[in-house]
Amino acid sequence: MIVGLCVLAAVLLQVMLVNRLALPGGGAPDLVLLAVVAMALLRGPVAGTVIGFCAGLLVDVVPPTAHLVGQYAFVFALVGYVAGRGVGGPATTVVLCVLMAPLVAAALGGLIADPRVTLSTLTDQVPVTVVYTLIVSPLVIWLISRDRPQPRFPQ
Repeated sequence: MIVGLCVLAAVLLQVMLVNRLALPGGGAPDLVLLAVVAMALLRGPVAGTVIGFCAGLLVDVVPPTAHLVGQYAFVFALVGYVAGRGVGGPATTVVLCVLMAPLVAAALGGLIADPRVTLSTLTDQVPVTVVYTLIVSPLVIWLISRDRPQPRFPQ
């Protein structure tokens, strides 16, 4: 129940507020990605994969959509799995997932001949989005994980 509310809140904030901000560089932080990472850190790889898939599917169907349904479900499921595995500690995991998600999305878009995936997008917009997402990541991770058990990481 709480997981669903967090995902829904992240998607609504992303679509209704964050995507409408006129930030320098033309990018915006990805709150849904950070919500998936935070919940996967707390719940493990299996739950992280399911949460990522559901969050990605919600992103795929909430307007405005300009991509194939299932594209972000795949990307966020993969991110949820990686975050749930907790490679190298929480900070390293967050950075890895924030770097990995747009690159996997771009690679997948390139495989399905998405016209929005260009060299210009990869060199101009993706780095700005990654930086903005990393800037807000401590706040989003803290908001989602406060008053919850600390994540377990394999040794």
